[in-house]
Amino acid sequence: MATPGQAIPSERQLSADYGVSRATVRAAVGGLVADGMLERVQGLGTFAVRPRLESHLHLASFTDDMRRRGATPSTRVLTLAAHVPPPEVASALVLGARERAWQVERLRLADDEPMALETGWYPEALFPDLDAHDLTDSLYRLLADQYGRVIDAAAQTLWAQTPTPRLVELLALPDTTPTLVFQRRSTAQGVPVEHVTSYYRGDRYRIHMDLDGRRFHS
Repeated sequence: MATPGQAIPSERQLSADYGVSRATVRAAVGGLVADGMLERVQGLGTFAVRPRLESHLHLASFTDDMRRRGATPSTRVLTLAAHVPPPEVASALVLGARERAWQVERLRLADDEPMALETGWYPEALFPDLDAHDLTDSLYRLLADQYGRVIDAAAQTLWAQTPTPRLVELLALPDTTPTLVFQRRSTAQGVPVEHVTSYYRGDRYRIHMDLDGRRFHS
């Protein structure tokens, strides 16, 4: 079995090894490419890649999400400070002109591999002394257990973006790899409590959505 980064044999070789037609080999390889198990590189061949971690769009913390997928999550806190946020963040959190929020920047890892960089903002008035707590585990659980703020709704936007040099370094991104950007505004019983932007590795993460057309035809 090929290891990540290793080229697989040619179609002709696979056809001879397994006694099947090249058309059958081509279809099988194409299916593995579509599933994210193999990657075709023009002029070089077809290579094995590590399977992407798949996320169903739902309201959950990174920590709980990774554990459900059998990965071991960990976190490095890069920034933790309270100051006046940018205007768009203040507006999303319904803060006054001089109200402060905690800026929490965290590098999220799965099985010790960098997966995402998160920059979140949390109103200081709602979460006093946030810097006194351990933010390397589930932040959502901390907000619920220590402050009684259970995040129960969110609006999220997703887009692809070329990473900055800092993101390339922090996420150990291969050349030309895009990031998937998630921007989320979360509330607890209608009160805005979080504005977070997360940058996920495009080569290690994919999104699954179930679409139901019945709501548009009722």
